[in-house]
Amino acid sequence: MPVATSVDFFQYQDVARKKTSLLVFYYIVAVALIIVSVYLAYVAVFIGMQSKGGEAVDVGQAIWNPLAFAWVTGVTVAIVLLGTLYKIAELGKGGEAVALMLGGRPIDPGSADRNERKILNVVEEMAIASGTPVPRVFLLDQEEGINAFAAGFSTNDCVIGVTRGCITQLNRDELQGVIAHEFSHIFNGDMRLNIRLIGVLNGILIIALIGYWTFRSVGRSRSSSRGKGGGAVAAIALFGLLLMVIGYIGVFFGKLIKSAVSRQREYLADASAVQFTRNPDGIANALKKIGGLITGSRVTNDHAQEASHLFFANGLRSSFLNLMATHPPLEDRIRRLDPQFDGSFGKVTASAAGATELAAMSGFTSTSGGGPTLALKPGEVISRVGAPTAAHLVYASTLMASLPTRLSEMMRESVGACAVTYALLLAKDEAVRTAQMAALDRSAGRDVLERMKAVGPLIAVLKPEARLPVADVAIGALRSLTREEYTRFVANLNELVNADKEIDLFEYTLQRMVMRRLAPVFEKTRPGAIEYYDWPALRPTAAKLLSCLAYWGADDLPAAQKAFAAGAEAIKKGTLQMLPVDQCGLPALDDSLAQFSVAAPVIKRTILTACTACIGADGEVTIDEAELLRAVGDALDCPIPPFMPGEKV
Repeated sequence: MPVATSVDFFQYQDVARKKTSLLVFYYIVAVALIIVSVYLAYVAVFIGMQSKGGEAVDVGQAIWNPLAFAWVTGVTVAIVLLGTLYKIAELGKGGEAVALMLGGRPIDPGSADRNERKILNVVEEMAIASGTPVPRVFLLDQEEGINAFAAGFSTNDCVIGVTRGCITQLNRDELQGVIAHEFSHIFNGDMRLNIRLIGVLNGILIIALIGYWTFRSVGRSRSSSRGKGGGAVAAIALFGLLLMVIGYIGVFFGKLIKSAVSRQREYLADASAVQFTRNPDGIANALKKIGGLITGSRVTNDHAQEASHLFFANGLRSSFLNLMATHPPLEDRIRRLDPQFDGSFGKVTASAAGATELAAMSGFTSTSGGGPTLALKPGEVISRVGAPTAAHLVYASTLMASLPTRLSEMMRESVGACAVTYALLLAKDEAVRTAQMAALDRSAGRDVLERMKAVGPLIAVLKPEARLPVADVAIGALRSLTREEYTRFVANLNELVNADKEIDLFEYTLQRMVMRRLAPVFEKTRPGAIEYYDWPALRPTAAKLLSCLAYWGADDLPAAQKAFAAGAEAIKKGTLQMLPVDQCGLPALDDSLAQFSVAAPVIKRTILTACTACIGADGEVTIDEAELLRAVGDALDCPIPPFMPGEKV
């Protein structure tokens, strides 16, 4: 069983950022080598043409021609950059674009297919247990090999892709191990780097493609010209051939870079999956089935080469001496999980082995306690960021299994998901509730209102800790709304929240979570690049954020001042001044979170520690306050697993 590592979420994020910088360096080196190679190819062809024409050639002058070198450099850089930018723009939708490129189709969140329901349940439970948005799940229908991937620029546009072989050949424990492995890539900041790798390799490959097109088109024109101008045509054909060679040399080294970046991360993801599920046999047996299946983990899609570094296991044919493999050998990965493995794989037949298995969790009993408050310690909360445990997974499974069947069905289809979200925001006050329903009657539509009547009583008796997980699953179905339906949904959401002229903790947390999850789908938002690496420019922002949280969670001014002081003490970056209450509305809170969302990981760690100290200053944290803290973590792309009622963290 892998040894746990002491490196935490924030260090992983920083390592991923540094790897991105290293990738940029490799990219520059590769482009420089390609420029030199293209120039030398040009010189060789040019000298050859002059020699055949009987001209005297000054070799030294021919080899170094500053003007020709400048032209070659400019054209080559433009081609490579355009190829890279084109591919990155093509993948601008994030994980969805990658999944579609590989031939995936989105699985309907309300699917009744046994295998599709199995993977959806596993992904939902993992997301709830880890504090991340529930990713969309894409199925690669034509792929019989066992494989999976996670792709996206952030947790909000992330998708999980699985092959048909993955969901039919693996039982629930094995599938859970594979998906836990993919969630590790989400936590560790690998996804954005992976998409950039696809773009980089495409830019380099463009040189080879241009050479191929040049060689083929010149070959055709030469056969039809019957020898006229044959020397020039032959030279151009030779230049095209040299470009092909140069381009594929660049691709070769690009693949080596991809291999170097990917291999060690696979070991790390395997170890993280075991820590998450506490079941090394799950992922080990999945790897053993890959070894015993005739199709293994092979992905046959034409774009598999571009995305090979994303997969759970090697999606390509075995390479010579494994030099180019993006994944460690199966045997090595299995032995790290199962030291007793003897190297032999049992034969696995290509059948729907897992088709009869449903993700029924009714055998679990609730692990939550009865206490309405929590005690939070900042250091321990920070250690949990991006590090869910098996207890969280059991808790999520239990919670989802405890939901009424009607509610579970409704929150997984788009109209029902609207109804569920609206019902979560209905006020207890009868007058406010009447005004809310009247507003919905004007704009929501008959279907939504009928579903609200059916689901309202079920929502009313939900435990407080179940409300946001229900909303999170519903968001998966809301992604299938049309643009017009989304606009109407947002307007209705705002009207429900503002009906009583004030916003409580739950309303703010739910509204922010919904909008943050749906914005990348309908408004094409993308995570920003890091803008802040040190504290001087962020001290006023920290004071504003802590002031907002202090006032919101306190009953009076002395309690708010105490909470602010606790948060400021955790930062230790100079004196912070608490803002007046009239400067601490929702716009101030949103603005401060937006600024910290583009800060370096080490700064996010500190401000999240401070927020925890601020919210927990009175020694007791309500469920709503705990969920607000998780919303702050979500805004910073720092997923916090759920706090289980009654636990002390």
